[in-house]
Amino acid sequence: MASAVNERELILEALLQITRDGEYSHLALKNLLDIHQYMDKRERAFITRVVNGTLERMIEIDYIINQFSKVKVNKMKPVIRCILRSSVYQLKYMDSVPDSAVCNEAVKLAGRRGFRNLKGFVNGVLRNISRNLNQISYPDDSNPVKRISVCYSLPVWVVSQWIDVYGEEKVEMMAADFLKEKPLSVRFDPERISGEALVEMLKEEGVTAVRVKELPFALYLSGYDHLSGLPSFQQGFYQVQDISSMQVAVWADPKPGDEIIDVCAAPGGKAIHLAELLKGTGHVEARDLTDYKVGLMEENIERSGLVNITAVRRDARVPDPEAVGKADILVADLPCSGLGVLGKKPDLRYKMTEAAQRELAKLQREILSVVQAYVKPGGKLVYSTCTINREENEENTFWFAGTYPQFELVRQEQRLPGIQEGDGFYIALFRRKEHE
Repeated sequence: MASAVNERELILEALLQITRDGEYSHLALKNLLDIHQYMDKRERAFITRVVNGTLERMIEIDYIINQFSKVKVNKMKPVIRCILRSSVYQLKYMDSVPDSAVCNEAVKLAGRRGFRNLKGFVNGVLRNISRNLNQISYPDDSNPVKRISVCYSLPVWVVSQWIDVYGEEKVEMMAADFLKEKPLSVRFDPERISGEALVEMLKEEGVTAVRVKELPFALYLSGYDHLSGLPSFQQGFYQVQDISSMQVAVWADPKPGDEIIDVCAAPGGKAIHLAELLKGTGHVEARDLTDYKVGLMEENIERSGLVNITAVRRDARVPDPEAVGKADILVADLPCSGLGVLGKKPDLRYKMTEAAQRELAKLQREILSVVQAYVKPGGKLVYSTCTINREENEENTFWFAGTYPQFELVRQEQRLPGIQEGDGFYIALFRRKEHE
């Protein structure tokens, strides 16, 4: 019992850090699990699932709680709100946990956190919900925006924006895909290790590895506990990277000896992929804004063993005269709303706003205006984001093509989760004309 109580304490702590204090979910979970490395695989999996599941389903969970509580969710104390949310997630989506245990542990947790006077309230709300879960009524097809928002826990403004562009059917497919449990995608360098040898190595480490049909350098991994603890990871045989993101280096198609600049490169997956494709020639300069991000890249570069790539701290908004006309390939994977990766970062759906989205679209234009000067005549510029918002994607591409006629658009693609493989991702390839 002590173990179960400890797990729920940690779940509460993580949810408070994320929903009250504004910490990113992947960082809060990583820090928490790193501190408590003594926990076994089952405990770590339980904590991860409840925290991520609560965030993924939070709009639906709040909708349920508000039907059974006189005090609405947004009026509750943060501790009580997080206890109820994580408990409702367990009641509805985790059959392996008895309802009575969920309710009892929630009541105890409220008491331990100094809310003894609210133990009865917590108990009453949760037991009422547990008895009536199958009778809850959801919004119907008469209001598709509200229905998709509640059933798939997406903000109303996001659903409305997407339906205007993609239609109700595609939006529902994307929303459902965000909630699916998926294996981790990684990329390896076939020049360093064959796919067969890596799959066998991972098998010996207790990891299930499956080849990705359309990408000969990619694997799906599942069944692991602590990725960073695997010898295969420590030795740098692969990098964590989404299937959609891997397309950037494929589209860039570097040639031996190319000079490449990646202006917003952290944590370095695309830059390392490009360096691998250079096969020991040329050079990749992986840039980003902060020492922390440069440190992440340096760590990944060191694991990769590559010597034709360096990490540099530089603000992409500030012109770099020394880089003008230097790049055969310029990668601009720019800061974006991130709404294509909600399956991996569920809290982004609550952090992002329409106003912030508009500011990011402006920031992308500001950066593109600066970095386009670094591309040689005949060179390539790859613009990409991990979102599915037209303002940040197609509209910026059309703006760039119209503002800088020395570049011609070669091709572009908007990848949609649940429709194409991988995350939601946008990519556009430009070529600078030889003679302007």
